[in-house]
Amino acid sequence: MRTIFSNPTDCQAAQTPDTFHTDQPGAQSLQDIWHREQMVPGEPAAQTERHLHAKGAGAYGAFTVTHDITRFTCAKLFSRIGKKTDLFARFSTVCGAQDVTDADRAIRGFAVRFYTEDGNWDLVGNNTPVYFVRDPANVARLNQAMPSDPGTGSSWDLWTTLPEALHQLTMLMSDRGIPASYRHMHGFASHTFSFINANNERHWVKFHFKTCQGIRNLSDAQAQVVISKNRASHQKDLFDAIEDGKFPKWTLMVQLMPQRAVAGLAYNPFDRTKVWPHQDFPLLPVGVMELHRNPADFFAEVEQSAFNPTRIVPGIDFSPDPMLQERLSTYPQAQRDRLGDPPDQRPLNAAHAPSSGAGEDDYSQPGALFRRMTSTQQQVLYENTARALGDAPRAVQLRHIEHCKAADPTYGSGVAQALSKIALRPAEPPSGHE
Repeated sequence: MRTIFSNPTDCQAAQTPDTFHTDQPGAQSLQDIWHREQMVPGEPAAQTERHLHAKGAGAYGAFTVTHDITRFTCAKLFSRIGKKTDLFARFSTVCGAQDVTDADRAIRGFAVRFYTEDGNWDLVGNNTPVYFVRDPANVARLNQAMPSDPGTGSSWDLWTTLPEALHQLTMLMSDRGIPASYRHMHGFASHTFSFINANNERHWVKFHFKTCQGIRNLSDAQAQVVISKNRASHQKDLFDAIEDGKFPKWTLMVQLMPQRAVAGLAYNPFDRTKVWPHQDFPLLPVGVMELHRNPADFFAEVEQSAFNPTRIVPGIDFSPDPMLQERLSTYPQAQRDRLGDPPDQRPLNAAHAPSSGAGEDDYSQPGALFRRMTSTQQQVLYENTARALGDAPRAVQLRHIEHCKAADPTYGSGVAQALSKIALRPAEPPSGHE
């Protein structure tokens, strides 16, 4: 049995790390030397566009909570009904370069960035709930085969060697294989994630975005007509709808699975080629995503957006999903290769509020230590800190006071008061002078 140790996210209090288990090879995929060799490029080089998801469209919007799920997660963006969180969404054609046609039969990317008060949460997925492969060792082969000319048959050559691809292929070749537009398709995070509540209880979770516009699709013949008129039909449809005030909406729903339920399942819930049957794990509504503003600068805001599944917030955590574990490693590096500098330096990728880290809580334990002190011990702490910090620039003093306040408001105000007394104290005369 392989074990992944996870530090669950903190919600205002220190929590004890727990463990989760999986027999899947992806849980230790980074130890697979052959696999890592497959993923390493021959020479580093600047990328002018994404290798996959190169052509896309994006828009700004907001997420509004409509149902209470606080018993499952302490994530602040879900903290109360009616709470709104700004977001940015990017939709894309998975394969092909910038000149690919939007109305091809292919998977679409569906990525949403929530600008939460605890930093950015990036939910990266597709318009299908499953994927072609379950083993990260096959990702490189898949990425090499998918963008190639369909006439060569190389994609099918790979897919037919992977029985687990049948689930995705059945969806792709069905009447839903060509969405009429980005507005008329569902979105799925696909991976299994975790919810952590205030009691440090974990539920496995899958995220679903259900279109409020209704599902609309094209046949092959209809798609050819659309392509003959506009190769960027999906981009234009989304832009025009928002400009006309027809703001598209999706309902965010979740499937939840208690940790104890995993052992009795006939399938692996962390296998990305599998779905969770709705009759066993029903969809629960959470809120509504609405897109209401087009980007002003398409290149800076859509093309330089960099979504990263490692960006989570307290109350949301990862899982032993092998494909998710793979993406936690490869996505950050791919973004650095493409953009050439830290992606978060681009305005669109920057958080609207300071990030609390991927589940890291730097204040709960210092706050708990402070509250265990007697009032006399606390006063000594204030005075010692003030003397040590007294010669530092004012900006540095204020920064430390804010850290102390985050741990405990009394801690912060005590240090501030002690520092003010030092500032008001008359300067001592130089040694040797009266």
